[in-house]
Amino acid sequence: MAVEKKVAAGRRGAHQKWRVLTCKVGLDGHDRGVKVVSRALRDAGVEVIYAGLRQTPEMVVEAAIQEDVDAIGVSLHSGAHMTLIPRILELLKERDASEIIVFGGGIIPEDDALELKRLGVAEIFGPGTSLQAIVEFVNRGFQQAA
Repeated sequence: MAVEKKVAAGRRGAHQKWRVLTCKVGLDGHDRGVKVVSRALRDAGVEVIYAGLRQTPEMVVEAAIQEDVDAIGVSLHSGAHMTLIPRILELLKERDASEIIVFGGGIIPEDDALELKRLGVAEIFGPGTSLQAIVEFVNRGFQQAA
């Protein structure tokens, strides 16, 4: 089933696929999870751009703007999530690109996940989250089920 934008939700208009940049930020080299999520999103009809390993927040934001994505999916297992993800949000704001949604996943403690959401991250997916839950999050326009 293809993921299509709704006119009211998307920037591009009706019947266009979501574009998501997925990435590993910082020195974290554990990329199996982000690759599996990227493939699941692609298989669900999402246009996925995988930025690769060891990206800086600056590199991620630049790529997101150049690729005209709707969202950035950040994977972190290094413990630097409270530094790197807020920096991505800050850079998006500085570049007047705050409409780009940020979501993440990895080893992120619940209290930190709540703080990241308070700062503007749409969702944090922890260990054990099903691929279907992530795909459905994208299908709903980057919003969790009520």
